[in-house]
Amino acid sequence: MNLTRRHLLALGLGAAAPPSSPVFEQIPPSASGIVWTHDNALSDQRYLPEALGPGCAFLDYDNDGWMDIYLVNSGPCDFFKPAKPLRNALYKNNRDGTFTDVTEKAGVSGGNFGLGVAVGDYDNDGWPDIFLTGYGKCILYKNNRDGTFSDVTRKAGLETLGFTTSAVWFDYDNDGKLDLFVCSFVDYGPTAHRSCGDNSLGKHYYCIPRFFKPTASFLYRNNGDGTFTPVQAGTAIGQSLGKGLGVVATDIDNDGRMDLFVANDTVQNFLFVNRGLNPRTGKWNFDEIALPAEVGFSAGGQPRSGMGVDSADVFGSGFQDLFVANVDQEMFSLYRNMKNGSFRDVAHLNGLTQSTRLLSGWGLKFFDYDNDGSLDLVLANGHPDDMIESYSPAVKYREPLLLFHQDAGKLRNVSADAGPAFQAAHSARGLAVGDFNNDGRLDLLVGVNGGAPLFLKNNSAAANNWLGLKLEGVKCNRDAIGARIRWSAGGVVRSRLKTGGGSYLSSHDPREILGIGAVPAIDWVEIVWPKPGAGTQRLNRPPLNRYLSVKEAVKEA
Repeated sequence: MNLTRRHLLALGLGAAAPPSSPVFEQIPPSASGIVWTHDNALSDQRYLPEALGPGCAFLDYDNDGWMDIYLVNSGPCDFFKPAKPLRNALYKNNRDGTFTDVTEKAGVSGGNFGLGVAVGDYDNDGWPDIFLTGYGKCILYKNNRDGTFSDVTRKAGLETLGFTTSAVWFDYDNDGKLDLFVCSFVDYGPTAHRSCGDNSLGKHYYCIPRFFKPTASFLYRNNGDGTFTPVQAGTAIGQSLGKGLGVVATDIDNDGRMDLFVANDTVQNFLFVNRGLNPRTGKWNFDEIALPAEVGFSAGGQPRSGMGVDSADVFGSGFQDLFVANVDQEMFSLYRNMKNGSFRDVAHLNGLTQSTRLLSGWGLKFFDYDNDGSLDLVLANGHPDDMIESYSPAVKYREPLLLFHQDAGKLRNVSADAGPAFQAAHSARGLAVGDFNNDGRLDLLVGVNGGAPLFLKNNSAAANNWLGLKLEGVKCNRDAIGARIRWSAGGVVRSRLKTGGGSYLSSHDPREILGIGAVPAIDWVEIVWPKPGAGTQRLNRPPLNRYLSVKEAVKEA
């Protein structure tokens, strides 16, 4: 894949946007061909799963070098019998700014009460597979490499029952195969439905999750033969009862092992630090350190309603920072890594507490939207209770997106200048970032509860230079989750960890875009591949403003 700016201009995709174009331009269904709408199964009884979806994803399912789109819908379950069949949606990128619905042909319509999507190449064949979470059961779709998928859930041993939300593919044991972590929410089923009402309005309303029992999340080890084994029992993951909504796989201590940060609703968050194999027990050892790390509770020691999460080296310290979004009045947290196993909340110093005080955050992502080399932040917001305005006038059900730009090491709210989509109000949930038109600028896809998705084209800073990398592991996992990238341009060296998951219920474009602003060249790029290879690969003076596929170089024995 080698798309230069000249090629993009010929397609009309890489030209600088007119001065009047917003930073993020909403592409209507009439222009994109994406005409799907989420059904949230809204009922008078206000069953809890109705309020949580949907997730969304960017993925290149047919390996043609262009990002396609996947959207998750609800479906039949014990409390919902749709009047007409509902299905998820897979949209193929036509490479001209439009998309074609290929769901039925591909065989990925779902069938559960879907919530989240996690994309990953679990069998290392070079083709992305799809894992779906939801209320009742999960689904694993194996990519058949011919434009179709097969449901291999039972064969793979991933018939995960219960109430699952976000999931992440990552290689926790560094054996070169992607394992799977699945967030479990609350104990909720036909015998555990709880009615919250009638309230002062004479209606039922969505119960606060603190009324439900917590549950343990799931960790599945990839056996390398198409099957998985649950391995959370006897570990900190199996022993930690939570109400998981968001998860990101990261490496907080730079030891080469992927850790997990889990956002929990109304109980403390979890930070599972990967300590490696315990030779005494034969189990993989995770320590849950959220409390001593100071990321489990609010500054006042209270559990909050954690939903969306992400991790990145936001400030260039060489260590991964953490972010968690909560509901209104609880404040969002940006945790700076102090390099000693602890974190400090710097949200207030970055204007985040002021901007989010009355908002509830779900999907989110650290990304360099203008390719100036510094990480920015986008937040998708919306209150979980559709009746909130009746008894809390200051808080709205539909809320605006937020965009923060990093200037001189601090985040600054630039939502007012981001475009009309950031001035409108939405019941947003999942959020994914991806470059759908291959112009090197990351676009946005936002899942809307009970509505059509938001599809936002990035028009920012077309003059800034960039390099896109599609990493391909050989000894390490094919998706290269856990790889570290360093690059030098204009006398500045930057670094990035290829994390797994993040946001909420959603999955991002797997490619990495390295922005360098107006600097005319990148001196070099170094890729430190994750174990078991752990080799370092160097690219000297790589070409700019295009995508390069980089395959892990393996020395022959």
